[in-house]
Parts: sequence; structure tokens; C-alpha cells
Amino acid sequence: MDDGLNLLNIILLAIAVGVFLKLRSVLGRRTGHERPPYDPYSENPAPGNDKVVTLPKRGRTDAPASGARDRVIDAAGDPFANAGARFRWRGVTEEGSPLAGALDAIADADRTFDTESFLSGARMAYEMIVTAFAAGDRATLKPLLSDDVYASFEGAISAREKAGLQIDQSFIGIDKAAITGGSLDGTRARLTVSFRSELTSSTKNSDGVVVEGDPVTVREITDVWTFERDLRNRDPNWKLVATGAAA
Repeated sequence: MDDGLNLLNIILLAIAVGVFLKLRSVLGRRTGHERPPYDPYSENPAPGNDKVVTLPKRGRTDAPASGARDRVIDAAGDPFANAGARFRWRGVTEEGSPLAGALDAIADADRTFDTESFLSGARMAYEMIVTAFAAGDRATLKPLLSDDVYASFEGAISAREKAGLQIDQSFIGIDKAAITGGSLDGTRARLTVSFRSELTSSTKNSDGVVVEGDPVTVREITDVWTFERDLRNRDPNWKLVATGAAA
């Protein structure tokens, strides 16, 4: 029994050695100088192979160089026309309008100017001025108004105080604010804004009796205000220089 197993083991070992020698003769031995596997995404072609075509790196696209995709030939045949150039006052006014020209002039004179920031500041100024006027808050009004407008507001406040009247007002909010006009005279920029707001307002006498308005009813008011700023001045704030109601 043991002799049979030993003979079988010898036969299997001989077969394994024969297979190994056969494979070695076919595949050869590694010498350390074999050509590495070819990577089709490699930036450099394999040496000694002139027919290898270098493919683009993975993850890259065939997009043109920066800025090239924005350059097209326009109707006049200008190869440098910028297709990405858009009318910068879109949503504020129409292209070619007098307001667009005024905004261009202001922006050229003050490179930090943009309508979004201006309207944000104008909204805050409107609420502060309306609220301060109702409360008779001269200290808040003074830096926000031109001298002429402040004199007018201060005169109305003084007359109200002498008559023993008091305004009871609740400012609800601004529904809409839009730039409706503009100009640049030298370095003085002017922009007119139409505000549509909601508030409750009533005037009471010294006894607390309502003599005008309604403290409960919400009123919709449209004001047209003009702001001015000297662009040479480092102060970025605009001042109210004119007030009016919508036509």
C-alpha cells in the first residue's frame, strides 16, 4: 500500500517538473529589462514605438483655452466679438435708454458702483428717514439729508411740535424700490428711486386724540426720492436731495 502511494507521488512530481520546464521555455525568464505595460493615457509614448498616439489625459475635455469660447465672429465679421459680454444694467433699465447712459457714466467714474448695493443702501435710508421724521429724530436725519432737505424736514417737525401734534406710525416694509432716473454732472452723481411702501400712520393732538390718519389701516405709499453723491468724496454714502410723490 505504501509502495503504491510513493510511486504515485513520484509520477505526479515528475509531471509537475515537466510542466514547469515547458512553461519556462515558452515564457522565458524576467531579466529586469522588459518594456513596461503600455498606458494609453500616458502623456509620453512608449519608447521605440513610433505608431503610438498620445491620448489626452483622463478628466480633460476638448474645451477651448480660457476666453476662447466667448469669442465669436459677429455680424460685422469681428473675430474678437465677446459673446459673453452682457448688458450690465439688465433688470434695471433698457439697453440704450438715457438711464443706462447715466449709469454707465457713473460706473466709469466710480468703479465700485453697482446698482444692487446702491438700492440696498437706498432702502435702508428710506426706512430710517421715514421713521426718524415721524419721531422727530433730528440727529438721525441730519447726516442722511442735504442741507436744503434737512431744513424742510426740520421746519415741519418744529411746526408739528409747536402745535402739540405727534405722529404715531408703524413702518411695515418696502414692496418695491426701482431706479427711475439718473445723471452725472461733473463729479456729482444723482439717482432717482421710486419707493412703494406700506405703513400705518396717524396724527394725534396733545390729548392723544387722532386728528388725522388711521392708526389701524395699512396705507400704500409711493415716494420718488433723489439721492446725490460727490464721487470725489471718499464718503460712500448718498444723501437725499429731493423728495416727491408719484405722478
